[in-house]
Amino acid sequence: MESDKEVLEAVEALAAALKQRGWRLGTAESCTGGLLAGALTALAGSSDWYHGGFVTYSNAEKVRQLGVADVSLEMHGAVSEQVASQMATGVLAVTRETQFAISTTGIAGPGGATPGKPVGMVCFGFARLCEDGVVVAAQTRLFDGDRAAVRRAAVLYALRAALPLISAPCPAA
Repeated sequence: MESDKEVLEAVEALAAALKQRGWRLGTAESCTGGLLAGALTALAGSSDWYHGGFVTYSNAEKVRQLGVADVSLEMHGAVSEQVASQMATGVLAVTRETQFAISTTGIAGPGGATPGKPVGMVCFGFARLCEDGVVVAAQTRLFDGDRAAVRRAAVLYALRAALPLISAPCPAA
């Protein structure tokens, strides 16, 4: 089980990287239902680097609020790297005040599994602004445990996975 201390340490590291660059972060969450935003805002002073977030639990809200393509949902499903990527880029497009975005979409359980998409599968999207546009990365992970454990693990993973992506140089044009 992820401890509050582990999450807070991950938030502190992410906050330091964002502040060093003068960046603001935005989030889009589905399966984590606001837990990522809650972890980020648990740190005093988070308003200096956290812009805000979206909880787009339904497909309709993913489309309406973040501009996720209907065709992506139809072809790949909400729990896919394609949709996670579009959720993250949607944050950057909608807010226009963020330079980095994190998204989560997955199957926390206990139900919801489909062939090829088991309970515990979470897709993450990461998007950042670069001089020549937006750079996007997506990752999928499978977490063990009950619904609460999957959601906690997804938050900790998102925080930790974002850090090297913030620090990475933009690709050459």
